Amino acid sequence: MALPGPAVFEPGSRGSLDEAGAEGREAAALAAAGVALEDEEEDDGRRGLLRWDGFSAWLHCVCVVGFDLELGQAVEVIYPQHSKLTDKEKTNICYLSFPDSNSGCLGDTQFCFRFRQSSGRRVSLHCLLDEFDKDLPVYLKKDPAYFYGYVYFRQVRDKTLKRGYFQKSLVLISKLPYIHFFHTVLKQIAPEYFEKNEPYLEAACNDVDRWPAPVPGKTLHLPIMGLVMKVRIPTCHDKPGTTQMVQLTQQADTHTSIILPTVHEVDLFRCFCPVFLHSQMLWELVLLGEPLVVMAPSPSESSETVLALVNCISPLKYFSDFRPYFTIHDSEFKEYTTRTQAPPSVILGVTNPFFAKTLQHWPHIIRIGDLKPAGEIPKQVKVKKLKNLKTLDSKPGIDFSYVYLLVRQCMCGGQRVVWERYFSLSTVDFRDGSHGVWLAQSPFPAESVCWPVLLLILSIYSPRLLAFSVYLLFLGVYTSYKPYLNRDEEIIKQLQKGIQQKRPSEAQSVILRRYFLELTQSFIIPLERYVASLMPLQKSISPWKSPPQLRQFLPEEFMKTLEKTGPQLTSGIKGDWIGLYRQFLKSPNFDGWFKTRRKEMTQKLEALHLEALCEEVRKKCISTCKCSEYKSILRGLE
Repeated sequence: MALPGPAVFEPGSRGSLDEAGAEGREAAALAAAGVALEDEEEDDGRRGLLRWDGFSAWLHCVCVVGFDLELGQAVEVIYPQHSKLTDKEKTNICYLSFPDSNSGCLGDTQFCFRFRQSSGRRVSLHCLLDEFDKDLPVYLKKDPAYFYGYVYFRQVRDKTLKRGYFQKSLVLISKLPYIHFFHTVLKQIAPEYFEKNEPYLEAACNDVDRWPAPVPGKTLHLPIMGLVMKVRIPTCHDKPGTTQMVQLTQQADTHTSIILPTVHEVDLFRCFCPVFLHSQMLWELVLLGEPLVVMAPSPSESSETVLALVNCISPLKYFSDFRPYFTIHDSEFKEYTTRTQAPPSVILGVTNPFFAKTLQHWPHIIRIGDLKPAGEIPKQVKVKKLKNLKTLDSKPGIDFSYVYLLVRQCMCGGQRVVWERYFSLSTVDFRDGSHGVWLAQSPFPAESVCWPVLLLILSIYSPRLLAFSVYLLFLGVYTSYKPYLNRDEEIIKQLQKGIQQKRPSEAQSVILRRYFLELTQSFIIPLERYVASLMPLQKSISPWKSPPQLRQFLPEEFMKTLEKTGPQLTSGIKGDWIGLYRQFLKSPNFDGWFKTRRKEMTQKLEALHLEALCEEVRKKCISTCKCSEYKSILRGLE
């Protein structure tokens, strides 16, 4: 596999471009936005940085992955050239940077993947970034064991190439889970890179190297190839469900090119829409850390859906593993698909039909489709209804809105009216992406009348759509899981009304995100209240004794507190809350959450103990020591 970059990239250098020219480009971009280059405080903070330290604060490296006729996917460029990747990491990046061959992704495609860092790698920590990390919300903190890959993949016809197609991916490798931010960066630089090649990539990396550090809570102006992005990274002190950038946009500088209201959130409504009736049940599955696989037609759908599932329990962190895009070539493929043990606590996003058979023993499976026909399913793959599992839909796992869209595309106006009358479907404009399982209201059983008529019509008008409709037959959520909580019908009605009124998807996402936030907070507040009671009283802290220990977490004692101070105080949803709590206490999410809270409270106890000790020394020194002796004792304590 050919890995070295072009000869013009010299290790440790800023490349062959004129450095003064790059600085001038940044200055011009910032001046156009009405932003000072750097105030004195920022300048002082950057004087101690070495070359590429600014780049390393945001990215580990940038990779270009192409297709070699002999080797397959191959890393063509790694920039900066001194960036370290193990052979195992390079192999994972190669396979994860390209969609599966069955996806049929023509044009430009963006998606995200996550892969495990090699165990033999020497971890180099950026002290300044570690300082910033403690101010981040827990769900945005870096995981030292994983990298994120942000991909911009292009596949277009090119008769000059032996393969007949141009296939290449530009990939940003980072520790930061800022999905929306890095996708926006790629939208700005990738199209130009495919036209101008390495010099353009070199110039873009030089711009990133001059960015200020990703300080939480601070409004950052980030110049990139003549544009300026304005972003704000959330802090742990922000009120959950709000963003300060919304307020800043009202006073936005007219010269700022791009203002990002969020750095990490995905379009929640768009991702949950195909399986929305089961969104509350999916929230339970994610909360409990259940094994979950998302089967989608392309990496874009799979990665966005997996990230939406992980984000739905925010501000609680999802502590198990999750892979927005997973392939059969992944280094953990055998670990996650083995039948010799129960499926691990992980959320996988897959697109290869091979997984329909390999993962059919998993307890929870989501099959989602795409509004655009993705072509025929390979004949050798036969999708079967999962044994010992049931679909939650009364119809066989089908989202009728997708089928309705297909039929409207292949029928003329008169026949469309007949179809609408026969199936009692209201006329809906699907062009804005507003679709959902609740829109279909057929008066006939799907297995007895609808499907024969549907397949007959599709076989006449489009065999390809017929093949695609076979795939649609298996869309839905497959699980034998029985939710602990009753379904909240109010949120369903609220979003249904939004679809009828053609409410923007962004507004629908805000409603859905607030619903998940309130649900998670109602669940976690009783736990926070009980854990706070495990703290010893401050009067028990003595400077003459070791710091007191936290009381032990007793599940049954906690359960008794739910009768008076349970989630019923903040949520109107009925159901078996106690059963949900009992299951949660066995999950990896509780284990990770409680370890984090115990560490925070232990540090608080140690700080209070040190404060009491200092106070006692101060009193003793004032009465017995001179001022100089008192100061030397305090310096020793520090």
